[in-house]
Amino acid sequence: MAVKLRLQRFGANKRPYYRVVATDSRNPRDGRFIEVVGTYHPIEKNDVLKIDEEKALKWLNNGAQPTDTVKSLLSKLGIIEKFTKQTK
Repeated sequence: MAVKLRLQRFGANKRPYYRVVATDSRNPRDGRFIEVVGTYHPIEKNDVLKIDEEKALKWLNNGAQPTDTVKSLLSKLGIIEKFTKQTK
C-alpha cells in the first residue's frame, strides 16, 4: 500500500479549504483517508496553515510520499528540514 500525504478539498464554490490527510494513493482525492494531519485555508488573509508536526513526521518516517503542494506547505513550516535532519 502506497501512502501519500495530500490535500482533501472542502468548502463551497470558489471558497475552498483543505485538509492535509494521509491516504492510500489509490483512493480518490476526496475519498477515504487514514488520518487527518492538518488543515489549510488559502482564502483567509494570512493563508491559515495548521499541521500537526508529530503526525506529519510520523508519516514521513513511515514512508509516506507528500504531493508537490503538500511538500511546499510542509517546507513552509520547516517540517521537511526536520525530516531530512532525522534521516541523516
